[in-house]
Amino acid sequence: MRVEKQLEQSQELHHHHHHLARMAIMTGHYQALAYAFGILGNILSFMVYLAPLPTFYRICKKKSTEGFQSVPYVVALFSAMLWLYYSFLKTDGSMLRTINSIGCVIETIYITVFLIYATRTALISTVKLLLLLNVGIFGLIITSTLIFSKGPKRLTIVGWICSGFAVSVFAAPLSIMFPNVLGFTFGVAQMVLFIIYKGSKSKLITEVNIPEIVIAVSSKTDNAEPFDAKGADGQNGQAEEVTATKKPEEPGEGNV
Repeated sequence: MRVEKQLEQSQELHHHHHHLARMAIMTGHYQALAYAFGILGNILSFMVYLAPLPTFYRICKKKSTEGFQSVPYVVALFSAMLWLYYSFLKTDGSMLRTINSIGCVIETIYITVFLIYATRTALISTVKLLLLLNVGIFGLIITSTLIFSKGPKRLTIVGWICSGFAVSVFAAPLSIMFPNVLGFTFGVAQMVLFIIYKGSKSKLITEVNIPEIVIAVSSKTDNAEPFDAKGADGQNGQAEEVTATKKPEEPGEGNV
């Protein structure tokens, strides 16, 4: 009996160690995948941060901001600051800290160049937006999360704020697309209704105008006097008789 129990215990231990080994292997695979996707995400984020370089090269070359706006760069700086704050709350957030620190530096350079070459109106509006978004709202988020939340709860709240802001930034073009879709739909409906009612209106006009034309013609024919073919023939006959009976005088008769 003891031997059987020892065998059962050894088998259970063997299965337990085998399960732990499988879990360790799976965890290692997940960590490797997470690390690989983290590096890929940092590379893509870095490329996104470098995307406005041609724009600022043009600004520096022409020494004018032309029609460009500072809103995208201020918003990108705010997003990088939020994710940087989240990375400091997270224990294994080294990759987030790296890429968002680089993002903060790059966006700060962009905004500085924009302020140098901006007009007075654009400069004032950019400074107001920076104070409102990157100082006021960001400071409010840090203060409220530090005071009213602790530990994992604080991390969750800041994570939801970062995710919600990222979604709102990517969904912002819908505010332009949605009215255009409505305008296109209503425009097509208006054209269809115009074509339908235009055809029915032309039919109505022809149906009303045709009787008026017939009535006008018939009224003129009723008031006209009848043509007397017989009288006309009689007059023609008398004229022929007069011309036939009247003979020209001979030249010698008048002198006799």
